[in-house]
Amino acid sequence: MLKCTSNLLLWQTNPGRPLVIVKQMAAPFDLERLYDDHAQALFGFLLSLTRNEADTRDLLQEVFIKLAQRPGLLEGIRNERGFLLRLSHNLAIDLMRRRSTRQRHYDQMAVEAVNLFAATPEPDEPAFREVLSEALGELPPEQRAVVHLKLWEDLTFEHIAELLGIPLNTAASRYRYGLDKLRQRLRPLYDEIK
Repeated sequence: MLKCTSNLLLWQTNPGRPLVIVKQMAAPFDLERLYDDHAQALFGFLLSLTRNEADTRDLLQEVFIKLAQRPGLLEGIRNERGFLLRLSHNLAIDLMRRRSTRQRHYDQMAVEAVNLFAATPEPDEPAFREVLSEALGELPPEQRAVVHLKLWEDLTFEHIAELLGIPLNTAASRYRYGLDKLRQRLRPLYDEIK
C-alpha cells in the first residue's frame, strides 16, 4: 500500500507488516505514477532473482523508499524502467552478497517453486510452470537475470548489457547458455507432453 501526503510517504508491503514512514524531500514528483507504471515489472524481475517473495517485497520497498528520499535521482533519466531495473538489480545483488552462505541461498531458490505465470485452464500448465520455475531456479543468477530480462521484459541485448553493466557479448552468451540449460532440463517434459 502506498499513500502520499503533503510531505510524507506512507508505505506498507503487507497488512501484517509495520507501516514505514518516509519523509519526502523538497522536489515534488509523482511517486505514485512511478509505482503504478513500474512496480509490477520490477516485482517480476526481483522475484526471478531472489526466488523469495518476502525478499522481493522488501527490495521493491527499498527501491521506492530510495526514490522518495531522493526525488532528484530520476532527473535527466530518459528510460525510467531501465534505470529502475538497474537499481533493483543492484539492490538484489547487494542482498545476495549480504547472505552468509551463498550456496544455502541457491539451494533454497532451487527448491522453492514460484508461480511466474497467470493461472490457465490447461491441465498440464501447473506441472509445466512448476518444472519451469525449478529449472529457472537452477540457473546461475547471472544467466537467470539475462533470461528474465530478455523473455519477460522483452529487452534487447544492448539494453540488458547496459542495465546489468556487462559487455554486450556477455549478455548474449549468458542468454544462450541459460536457454541451453533450460532446453536440456525441460526436454523430457516437452517430449512427454508432445
